[in-house]
Amino acid sequence: MLNFTDVELERYARHILVPEIGAIGQARCRDASVLIIGIGGLGAPLAQQLAASGIGRIGLIDDDHIDRSNLQRQILYDTPSIGALKTDIAREKLTALNPHIRIETYAERATTSLLAKLLPSYDLVCDGTDNFRTRFNVSDACTHYGKTLISGAVQGLGGQVATFRPQHHGPCYRCLFPDADENETLNCSRAGVLGPATSVIGSLMAVETLKEVMQLTPQTPEHTIVTSWDALKSTFRRFELTRNPDCTAHSSSNEVVLT
Repeated sequence: MLNFTDVELERYARHILVPEIGAIGQARCRDASVLIIGIGGLGAPLAQQLAASGIGRIGLIDDDHIDRSNLQRQILYDTPSIGALKTDIAREKLTALNPHIRIETYAERATTSLLAKLLPSYDLVCDGTDNFRTRFNVSDACTHYGKTLISGAVQGLGGQVATFRPQHHGPCYRCLFPDADENETLNCSRAGVLGPATSVIGSLMAVETLKEVMQLTPQTPEHTIVTSWDALKSTFRRFELTRNPDCTAHSSSNEVVLT
């Protein structure tokens, strides 16, 4: 069946049984490549879910080492891993979880030059970083190369997720935060975060990624729905984001529109 081995069919049986997914959807996962930027609180559960789901090639960008304070929420790591590079431990754990996929690691910062080198070879990008400068750089690169971007953020007792499709004339991350200070950091060390909240948002990012890969996307891909979750109130709120006509990322000199 679509060149799946018996072992793979057994591993992915619960996906294949879902009518909207089937063997074709699972084959799309196997053939897909996803670049995850930041494998901390959001990237750790996201990477686990994508690896378990059978995304064939996963790239991981992160130059951090594991710290004891990470272990409250970054569930991919454990106490013996303290001091090690996150990319090294993540590759080891994800390969053990699913040996049928390929894990590629980049223990570097997500600079403009690194993104320019890597983005063309990946199907879509997931951003779980913690500062506006990196988020804007990632968004600009995705806009330039026409790549779908799944963006997640978490702080305190909640978080948000959004999917940006610049190749379909949709908005970008800059359209969502046009007045943000690029020097501002949204990290947990300053604001704190409920540990399980990162797994909720990371898992929502995984769901959005799999929807894109399996082609379960809406009929109007240019629309971006921003979903916010409040853990204290147990509520989700959604709103539609449109492209900001004044956003500099969408000028003709910056944007590459793919059809």
